[in-house]
Amino acid sequence: MSGDNKIWIFDTTLRDGEQALRASLSQKQKIQLAHAIARLNVDVMEVGFPVSSPGDFDSVQRIAREVKGPIICGLARAVSADIEACGEALKDAERRRIHTFIATSPLHLQYKLRKTLAQATEQAVAAIKLASRYTDDIEFSCEDAGRTPIDDLCWIVERAIAAGATTINIPDTVGYTIPNEFAAIISTLRNKVPNIDKARLSVHCHNDLGLAVANSISAIQAGARQIECTVNGIGERAGNCSLEEVAMIINTRKDVLAPLYTDIKTTEIYRSSHLVSQICNMPIQPNKAIVGENAFAHSSGIHQDGVLKAQNTYEIMAPEQVGIRQNELNLTSRSGRHVIQHRLAELGYTSEDYDLEAVYKSFVALADQKGRVFDYDLEALVFFENMQNQDDYYALEFLSSSTHTGHVASATVGVRCGDQVFTEAATGNGPVEAAFSAIARISKLNIKMVDFNLQAKGSGEDALGQVDIIAEHEGRRFHGAGLATDIVRSSVLAYVHVLNMIQRAQTIDAHKHARQTVSKIAAGEQQ
Repeated sequence: MSGDNKIWIFDTTLRDGEQALRASLSQKQKIQLAHAIARLNVDVMEVGFPVSSPGDFDSVQRIAREVKGPIICGLARAVSADIEACGEALKDAERRRIHTFIATSPLHLQYKLRKTLAQATEQAVAAIKLASRYTDDIEFSCEDAGRTPIDDLCWIVERAIAAGATTINIPDTVGYTIPNEFAAIISTLRNKVPNIDKARLSVHCHNDLGLAVANSISAIQAGARQIECTVNGIGERAGNCSLEEVAMIINTRKDVLAPLYTDIKTTEIYRSSHLVSQICNMPIQPNKAIVGENAFAHSSGIHQDGVLKAQNTYEIMAPEQVGIRQNELNLTSRSGRHVIQHRLAELGYTSEDYDLEAVYKSFVALADQKGRVFDYDLEALVFFENMQNQDDYYALEFLSSSTHTGHVASATVGVRCGDQVFTEAATGNGPVEAAFSAIARISKLNIKMVDFNLQAKGSGEDALGQVDIIAEHEGRRFHGAGLATDIVRSSVLAYVHVLNMIQRAQTIDAHKHARQTVSKIAAGEQQ
């Protein structure tokens, strides 16, 4: 398989990427991200670790049922319960893969697993054979391969392939290797493992030394044919290999890397990147390659003059290649539904991505406030409309706040809780604190604010304000986001979003407890 020229893109944003978030995602957010990543035309999408929690199992199962196109993959340790959970969660997928792994480095074997290499190999072989009951697409990873002696690596890889693994993944789990060293590992495996032609060689590089992308590119030059990566490079510690960077390196440097290619739709990169940033509450640094706001900006007079005369003097890629539009259309409250739908289509959104009536209602309200609505406003409205769930238990009904110089601020808030609306008033050092205190009285939940972040969406005095908060409740962290032209309102919307996230988590916990109770009763009856 390593002789093919196509480089498979294995996206693990929803699995490895999500592990790095300060607050877990809701199922709807995961579904939204899965659809966006599928539009990138990735080959494989690793969407979770089904055995880890009922919520993760349900999310993987729903994505497997609803998202078409990529192979849907679940992660499993080389343990029977993990493999079985994966097989069950993925059974409705159009195409499915089970990805199982075990540590192979002497350090991990001795201190983490307390096993010999032979014992770890035996366990891996058993896991691969069990996975083959559910699918013939099985990936096996040698955790901490970058620090595994090459002869040990060859030993376990040969036996994993013989057991039925069709993809062999070589992770640089702690981002330890440098490019020529990592390329040598791939070359040696290709030369020394006798059955290596029966599997596709894959790499999964972490960015602890800033070399994840460089190591991945070196690996495909040495014969690897799958790169595991995440949108924006999010992931554990310093992150993973960045999907947009490897895709555009392969696309841009055909002079060096041809005939290698990917099937990534590069025009979807920018939108997917910013959606991941929004939902995951992980801002993109301005100087981030490919998708940062400065990636195609030129401040130097010499650079500006050069780009005006010939774009490729200082730009090796066109912004349009990654889906960045250079023009923005300003809309007013007189713009009709058809214009909004047409503009969203030009921005890359399909009618399935949003509820036109809901977006249009929000658009008219915003246009009345601002006068003009720009593309970035419209995309923000779609994002926040998608983020809301129709079954929200909590909803903001009204908000009134006031601040007077030399006096404490006050706020009166009305929140719908299920079928009832409750009103509370409170004071605070500012209107946001006062509003939060009022809502806390209504919800009666003990919530600790961990982080508060305000960003302007757009420019000028009438820009939308997006508030992202991280709040802690009973030892778990939740992310909430709100969008409005008024900062107090956007803050309150973010707080209400957190309440809904907590309520859903409690519902999942109750469901899990009920299921465990039924299992215990059934076990008792059998005895």
